[in-house]
Amino acid sequence: MAGLANISPTLKKRAAQIKLLLMDVDGTMTDGSVTLLSQTDGTALEIKTFDAHDGQGLTLAHTAGLRTGCITGRESAALLRRAHEMKMEFIYMKQPVKMPAYEEILRNTGVSDFAVAFIGDDLPDIPVMRRAGLAIAVGDAVPEVRRTAHYVTKAFAGRGAIRETVELILKSKGIWETMIDKARA
Repeated sequence: MAGLANISPTLKKRAAQIKLLLMDVDGTMTDGSVTLLSQTDGTALEIKTFDAHDGQGLTLAHTAGLRTGCITGRESAALLRRAHEMKMEFIYMKQPVKMPAYEEILRNTGVSDFAVAFIGDDLPDIPVMRRAGLAIAVGDAVPEVRRTAHYVTKAFAGRGAIRETVELILKSKGIWETMIDKARA
Protein backbone atom coordinates (compact mmCIF):
# COMPACT_ATOMS: atom_id res chain seq x y z
CA MET A 1 0.00 0.00 0.00
CA ALA A 2 1.89 3.00 -1.29
CA GLY A 3 0.05 5.59 0.76
CA LEU A 4 -3.32 7.05 1.41
CA ALA A 5 -3.41 9.45 -1.52
CA ASN A 6 -6.13 7.42 -3.25
CA ILE A 7 -8.12 6.80 -0.09
CA SER A 8 -11.21 8.94 0.32
CA PRO A 9 -11.50 11.16 3.40
CA THR A 10 -14.59 9.16 4.43
CA LEU A 11 -12.69 5.86 4.32
CA LYS A 12 -9.75 7.38 6.16
CA LYS A 13 -12.11 8.66 8.89
CA ARG A 14 -13.71 5.21 9.25
CA ALA A 15 -10.34 3.48 9.44
CA ALA A 16 -8.93 5.95 11.97
CA GLN A 17 -11.68 5.03 14.46
CA ILE A 18 -10.92 1.30 14.53
CA LYS A 19 -10.09 -0.28 17.88
CA LEU A 20 -11.02 -3.89 17.09
CA LEU A 21 -10.06 -5.88 13.99
CA LEU A 22 -12.08 -9.03 13.35
CA MET A 23 -11.93 -11.38 10.41
CA ASP A 24 -13.14 -14.55 8.81
CA VAL A 25 -10.48 -17.24 8.30
CA ASP A 26 -10.91 -19.49 5.24
CA GLY A 27 -10.73 -17.23 2.21
CA THR A 28 -9.48 -14.31 4.28
CA MET A 29 -6.52 -15.30 6.48
CA THR A 30 -5.95 -18.24 4.11
CA ASP A 31 -6.43 -18.52 0.37
CA GLY A 32 -9.56 -20.55 1.00
CA SER A 33 -8.00 -23.92 0.28
CA VAL A 34 -8.79 -26.73 2.68
CA THR A 35 -6.14 -29.41 2.20
CA LEU A 36 -6.82 -32.77 3.81
CA LEU A 37 -3.99 -35.28 4.06
CA SER A 38 -5.29 -38.86 4.34
CA GLN A 39 -3.84 -40.97 7.13
CA THR A 40 -3.56 -44.76 7.16
CA ASP A 41 -5.98 -44.96 10.10
CA GLY A 42 -8.77 -43.38 8.03
CA THR A 43 -8.45 -39.90 9.53
CA ALA A 44 -7.17 -36.82 7.76
CA LEU A 45 -4.82 -34.04 8.75
CA GLU A 46 -5.90 -30.55 7.77
CA ILE A 47 -3.28 -28.26 6.30
CA LYS A 48 -3.69 -24.48 6.21
CA THR A 49 -1.24 -21.94 4.85
CA PHE A 50 -0.92 -18.52 6.48
CA ASP A 51 0.89 -15.55 4.92
CA ALA A 52 3.93 -14.16 6.78
CA HIS A 53 3.07 -10.58 5.71
CA ASP A 54 -0.38 -11.01 7.23
CA GLY A 55 1.34 -12.24 10.38
CA GLN A 56 3.50 -9.12 10.49
CA GLY A 57 0.38 -7.03 9.99
CA LEU A 58 -1.33 -8.71 12.95
CA THR A 59 1.81 -8.22 15.05
CA LEU A 60 1.83 -4.52 14.13
CA ALA A 61 -1.88 -4.26 14.95
CA HIS A 62 -1.28 -5.80 18.37
CA THR A 63 1.72 -3.53 19.00
CA ALA A 64 -0.42 -0.51 18.05
CA GLY A 65 -3.01 -1.52 20.66
CA LEU A 66 -5.65 -2.89 18.31
CA ARG A 67 -7.57 -5.87 19.62
CA THR A 68 -7.89 -8.71 17.14
CA GLY A 69 -9.92 -11.83 16.59
CA CYS A 70 -11.56 -14.19 14.15
CA ILE A 71 -15.01 -15.64 13.62
CA THR A 72 -15.10 -18.71 11.42
CA GLY A 73 -17.52 -21.45 10.51
CA ARG A 74 -14.94 -24.22 10.73
CA GLU A 75 -12.88 -25.65 13.56
CA SER A 76 -9.15 -26.03 13.02
CA ALA A 77 -6.20 -26.85 15.23
CA ALA A 78 -3.96 -25.05 12.72
CA LEU A 79 -6.03 -21.88 13.06
CA LEU A 80 -6.04 -22.13 16.84
CA ARG A 81 -2.25 -22.35 16.87
CA ARG A 82 -1.84 -19.44 14.43
CA ALA A 83 -4.36 -17.28 16.28
CA HIS A 84 -2.48 -17.85 19.54
CA GLU A 85 0.84 -17.06 17.82
CA MET A 86 -0.71 -13.82 16.58
CA LYS A 87 -2.03 -13.01 20.07
CA MET A 88 -5.63 -12.87 18.86
CA GLU A 89 -7.87 -12.12 21.79
CA PHE A 90 -11.07 -13.48 20.25
CA ILE A 91 -11.19 -16.88 18.56
CA TYR A 92 -14.65 -18.10 17.62
CA MET A 93 -14.74 -21.35 15.64
CA LYS A 94 -17.70 -23.48 14.51
CA GLN A 95 -19.87 -20.37 14.01
CA PRO A 96 -22.19 -21.11 11.06
CA VAL A 97 -23.91 -17.78 11.81
CA LYS A 98 -21.39 -15.11 12.83
CA MET A 99 -23.61 -12.41 14.31
CA PRO A 100 -24.02 -13.99 17.79
CA ALA A 101 -20.23 -14.21 18.18
CA TYR A 102 -19.84 -10.64 16.91
CA GLU A 103 -22.42 -9.33 19.38
CA GLU A 104 -20.80 -11.25 22.24
CA ILE A 105 -17.42 -9.69 21.38
CA LEU A 106 -18.99 -6.21 21.39
CA ARG A 107 -20.60 -6.87 24.79
CA ASN A 108 -17.33 -8.18 26.24
CA THR A 109 -15.23 -5.30 24.91
CA GLY A 110 -17.64 -2.40 25.21
CA VAL A 111 -16.61 -1.42 21.67
CA SER A 112 -19.26 0.09 19.38
CA ASP A 113 -19.87 -1.03 15.80
CA PHE A 114 -18.18 2.09 14.39
CA ALA A 115 -14.88 1.07 16.06
CA VAL A 116 -14.85 -2.43 14.50
CA ALA A 117 -13.28 -3.48 11.22
CA PHE A 118 -14.34 -6.82 9.78
CA ILE A 119 -12.59 -8.58 6.90
CA GLY A 120 -14.59 -11.09 4.88
CA ASP A 121 -14.80 -12.92 1.61
CA ASP A 122 -18.08 -14.82 1.31
CA LEU A 123 -21.81 -14.62 1.97
CA PRO A 124 -21.80 -15.59 5.70
CA ASP A 125 -19.64 -12.50 6.36
CA ILE A 126 -22.14 -9.97 4.98
CA PRO A 127 -24.34 -9.53 8.09
CA VAL A 128 -21.30 -8.64 10.23
CA MET A 129 -19.86 -6.45 7.49
CA ARG A 130 -23.12 -4.49 7.38
CA ARG A 131 -22.76 -3.72 11.10
CA ALA A 132 -19.02 -3.00 11.27
CA GLY A 133 -17.76 0.54 11.03
CA LEU A 134 -15.19 -0.56 8.46
CA ALA A 135 -16.16 -3.47 6.20
CA ILE A 136 -13.26 -4.90 4.23
CA ALA A 137 -13.49 -7.41 1.37
CA VAL A 138 -10.39 -9.30 0.30
CA GLY A 139 -9.45 -8.75 -3.35
CA ASP A 140 -10.89 -12.06 -4.51
CA ALA A 141 -14.09 -11.96 -2.44
CA VAL A 142 -17.41 -12.88 -4.02
CA PRO A 143 -19.20 -9.97 -5.76
CA GLU A 144 -21.84 -9.56 -3.03
CA VAL A 145 -19.14 -9.11 -0.38
CA ARG A 146 -17.22 -6.68 -2.57
CA ARG A 147 -20.39 -4.59 -2.98
CA THR A 148 -20.97 -4.59 0.80
CA ALA A 149 -17.42 -3.46 1.62
CA HIS A 150 -16.21 0.05 2.33
CA TYR A 151 -12.83 -1.07 0.99
CA VAL A 152 -11.64 -3.94 -1.21
CA THR A 153 -8.01 -4.93 -0.75
CA LYS A 154 -5.71 -5.13 -3.72
CA ALA A 155 -4.22 -8.25 -2.12
CA PHE A 156 -6.04 -11.55 -2.35
CA ALA A 157 -7.00 -13.81 0.53
CA GLY A 158 -4.03 -15.45 2.24
CA ARG A 159 -1.70 -13.17 0.26
CA GLY A 160 -1.43 -9.99 2.31
CA ALA A 161 -5.04 -8.78 2.57
CA ILE A 162 -4.85 -8.71 6.38
CA ARG A 163 -1.58 -6.76 6.24
CA GLU A 164 -3.06 -4.28 3.76
CA THR A 165 -6.01 -3.72 6.08
CA VAL A 166 -3.74 -3.12 9.09
CA GLU A 167 -1.68 -0.64 7.06
CA LEU A 168 -4.87 1.18 6.03
CA ILE A 169 -5.93 1.47 9.67
CA LEU A 170 -2.53 2.49 11.05
CA LYS A 171 -1.87 4.99 8.25
CA SER A 172 -5.33 6.49 8.76
CA LYS A 173 -4.54 6.86 12.46
CA GLY A 174 -1.29 8.63 11.51
CA ILE A 175 0.90 6.12 13.37
CA TRP A 176 2.30 3.99 10.54
CA GLU A 177 5.79 5.53 10.55
CA THR A 178 6.04 5.09 14.33
CA MET A 179 4.97 1.45 13.97
CA ILE A 180 7.70 0.73 11.44
CA ASP A 181 10.28 1.46 14.14
CA LYS A 182 8.43 -0.90 16.52
CA ALA A 183 8.14 -3.79 14.06
CA ARG A 184 9.41 -7.09 15.40
CA ALA A 185 9.64 -10.61 14.06
